[in-house]
Amino acid sequence: MRQEVVSSDITVVGGGLAGVCAAIAAARLGRTVSLVQNRPMLGGNSSSEVRVWVCGATAHGTHRYARETGIMGEMFIENQFRNMDGNPYFWDLVVMEAVRAETNIRLFLNTDVHEAEADGNEDNRTIRSVTGWMMGSERRIRFESAMFLDCSGDGLVGFLAGAKHRVGRESKDEYNEDWAPAVADDITLGSTLLFYTKDAGHPVKYIPPSFAKDITQTTIPMKRVIRSGDNGCAYWWIEWGGEFDTVHDNELIRDELWAAIYGIWDYIKNSGKFDADHMTLEWVGSLPGKREYRRFIGDYVLNQNDIVAQREFEDRIAFGGWSIDLHPPQGMYSTESGSKHLHMDGIYHIPFRSLYSVNVDNLLMAGRDISASHVAFGTTRVMATCAIIGEAAGTGAALSVEKGITPRELHNGHLHELQQTMLRQDASIIGLRNEDPADLALQANVKASSTLTRLAVETPAEAYPLKSDVGLLLPADPDIGGIELLVDAAEAATLAVELWSTGRGENYVPHTLQVSASAQVGKGVKQWVKLDVHWQPAAPQNAFLMIKADERLSLHVSGQPQTGVLAFVKGPTPIVSADLEDHQPSQPVIQWSMRSFVRKPFCFRLLSRTHAFSPAKAVDGFHRPFAGPHLWSSAAMRDDSPEWLELSWVKQVNVKSVHITFNDDVNEDLINLHHHHTPFAILPELIRNYAVEVYANGEWTTVAEGQNNHKRKRVHTLDTAVVADRIRIAAYATNGSLCAEIVEVRVYA
Repeated sequence: MRQEVVSSDITVVGGGLAGVCAAIAAARLGRTVSLVQNRPMLGGNSSSEVRVWVCGATAHGTHRYARETGIMGEMFIENQFRNMDGNPYFWDLVVMEAVRAETNIRLFLNTDVHEAEADGNEDNRTIRSVTGWMMGSERRIRFESAMFLDCSGDGLVGFLAGAKHRVGRESKDEYNEDWAPAVADDITLGSTLLFYTKDAGHPVKYIPPSFAKDITQTTIPMKRVIRSGDNGCAYWWIEWGGEFDTVHDNELIRDELWAAIYGIWDYIKNSGKFDADHMTLEWVGSLPGKREYRRFIGDYVLNQNDIVAQREFEDRIAFGGWSIDLHPPQGMYSTESGSKHLHMDGIYHIPFRSLYSVNVDNLLMAGRDISASHVAFGTTRVMATCAIIGEAAGTGAALSVEKGITPRELHNGHLHELQQTMLRQDASIIGLRNEDPADLALQANVKASSTLTRLAVETPAEAYPLKSDVGLLLPADPDIGGIELLVDAAEAATLAVELWSTGRGENYVPHTLQVSASAQVGKGVKQWVKLDVHWQPAAPQNAFLMIKADERLSLHVSGQPQTGVLAFVKGPTPIVSADLEDHQPSQPVIQWSMRSFVRKPFCFRLLSRTHAFSPAKAVDGFHRPFAGPHLWSSAAMRDDSPEWLELSWVKQVNVKSVHITFNDDVNEDLINLHHHHTPFAILPELIRNYAVEVYANGEWTTVAEGQNNHKRKRVHTLDTAVVADRIRIAAYATNGSLCAEIVEVRVYA
């Protein structure tokens, strides 16, 4: 046996997406990191061993402009570029290469941490080391660090170190949560195994194993959705173990899940109810995907009321948007719906105080073990949310080590620096501006070759009958000064609209009625109908134009998307079977769906000029939509010359690095595996070919360039600082968009 000691600034235990993002974030800030993972691959429940979709704040298109940026966003974009078909092994490679690109990370796979050394009393403890066994290599490794991150999911490191924690459900009275039980208990969400199928192209027989469950003797066929063509996470409901201990009874739970899977496949293949003669099992999981176990207690416990109210924490460092998604304790054998969902009106915020231990002074946590009640955990547990929490925890750990302080001291004395550091790294903290004093772009004057000021979509692709109310989201910047819609009328009718505000900058559903209008429409097709809706809000924000149903009328839908504009339809249609998921269709974000209108707005002409895409938007401090698009957009691209965005200063500045954030349309719901298909490898709005130019000695000189770009953020660090009073980004080609769009430019000396 080899005995080893590994010293680093930070030890991250757990190589799921939370641990991966935590390790990368800390490494990019110059800290040495030991990343310890007890499996042969990274990615946790998203890896090819378990194959769960990476869900996050978009909630599969329920929330708008909600896709994660930062490190998780980089992996989404890279996976889309490499792996449009959702191959789980290619996803493994995307995650692995993201870690291997960081020279400050030492990766220890197949290393199971099972010991922790900590000292102090019950209320004030410090971890000195953790020790793990590397399977297959007979190496016993002791990891020593100033800071430890428990990203293990089950919370083993914190537990061994004596961190205060909870398992199970709190009572309704503890946090005044409507969705909590009357009496606290130790019930958790269960675990799941998944399976893949394929068409073999010839008849395939199936003889079930002796332990396969006869599911006709259970409630499964009556209360769950079974289809021969489904596989993977479509069977997320094969869940069990919530009434057991999901860690200590892990093998018992796995065996029951196996019995169910092989029994379900027996039912599909041999019941005669499905067209499955040529179908065969391609893969069956052997590692249960756990949903819940320990949750640590931090300085703040996030709860249901914070989520629903979208509480705007001063120390917010991450966001979520998945519904509060709770499952019955009996899992797949329950006669209740497989899950029930409580949606908020938009994304919600997560505080830094929920990411560090209340009693272990050098322990941060990220993933499903953060400081949250069981009900709040019902939304924070999904992996893309866990990942951005990981980036926040890793950033907090790096700054704490750099300053020689605890995470609590970082929160109390350096919160602004933590948040600004995250924003510089492209992590999203919704509603916060870049206020980095070192960013020279914030003091620059900005102009452009051209700017989109006339907001219109005029090329129709298909008619859409107004059988129900529909909506059109538009930037009111500075106002809405009337609008025209392209309308067909089977007979004379009245077209009625209402203009609503959305209430909050992060919300995209109607909140408060501002003005109504109507217009008479004569019988005919493709008529531009003017509606006198006028609204000038006190500050730029989004406007929601509600177009009232009338079956005599049709609008025209375009196949050409327009940044800053979304279309919706109102309807009670459930997302899936009510037996499988209870989504409470009266909630606004469920009532107003954009799924059928992604990248397909209604044809319209805004009659007032918009300032929503002015050059100054690229340096206004926001790097994602919030109460408006927050980016510069040129007018249409030209063949003979580039579109450009120019920054200038009254006095010359030293330019050493230029950060450019391009528009990757965070409204586009990307996925790592196969939940849905996005038909392009590169987001069309991303600028493909560009140059960074500086103006010095009377001429423009190219100092950096990008060719065939498919990434959202590019940082160009020059070999030698350049003295200049002007720089510009010249866009020569996009990946399909008609305009050049830049979300943010930063310049550092």
